[in-house]
Amino acid sequence: MKTSSEDLELLAHGALDLEGLLVEASNATLRAVIEHDGRTARCVYKPIRGEKPLWDFPNGTLAGREAAAYGVSRAFGVPLVPPTILREGPMGQGACQLWIEEDGEPLVGFVPAAEVPEGWHPIAAARGPDGEAYHLAHADDPALAMMTALDVVMNNADRKGAHVLHDASGGVFGVDHGLCFHTEPKLRTVLWGWAGEPLPAEVGDAVERFLSADPEGFAPYLTGEELAATYARAAKLLADGRFPEPPEDRAALPWPPI
Repeated sequence: MKTSSEDLELLAHGALDLEGLLVEASNATLRAVIEHDGRTARCVYKPIRGEKPLWDFPNGTLAGREAAAYGVSRAFGVPLVPPTILREGPMGQGACQLWIEEDGEPLVGFVPAAEVPEGWHPIAAARGPDGEAYHLAHADDPALAMMTALDVVMNNADRKGAHVLHDASGGVFGVDHGLCFHTEPKLRTVLWGWAGEPLPAEVGDAVERFLSADPEGFAPYLTGEELAATYARAAKLLADGRFPEPPEDRAALPWPPI
């Protein structure tokens, strides 16, 4: 998906017709049909009033963080987050994001230990209900490596496997970015396959683009301290020249991981 001005126009001005609630989501998440100027698409609408209070993130800020994540992805110069805006809707202000139809093969998941696809990165060992051995693993995909860097910069505390979408055209997208941009270290992700490895050149280039980009696409949704911490993480990632190692003083994986 290449973002166009028409995508953002549709999200900003389209009429929302709610289809139903996505029941597996932690916060109120609704799918809707959105229509504007003869164009119709599906989207996800996350109203602020449906956000559950959290002990470590300020109340009512998750939708804005979703919009900020899209802005950071654009500053990276890579389409890793579907077009997302903050707008008024049937249940008040919330995040509105284009729907991604996931038709491609999964890139993250629990795989029988003896059947991990060639080139995949095993992340953690697990057992099935009858004691059978599994690995939590992900593909060795350049888009996932880029997503890993994006998550480091955004300090994503909740990169579950289900938050990685793969569409029929081969596009790879990350969704559910409400738990990002905290000033304290919070990175929890299933994408640890490149831990300690050098940044690919294209990843380093994307981080450099972010550091020199106009922050208008993400700064309005963050506090000054959060913005400064985001830039500091990007600068450190670029200076280190390597993907970080998993932390030893806190959980490295989200729960549940998928």
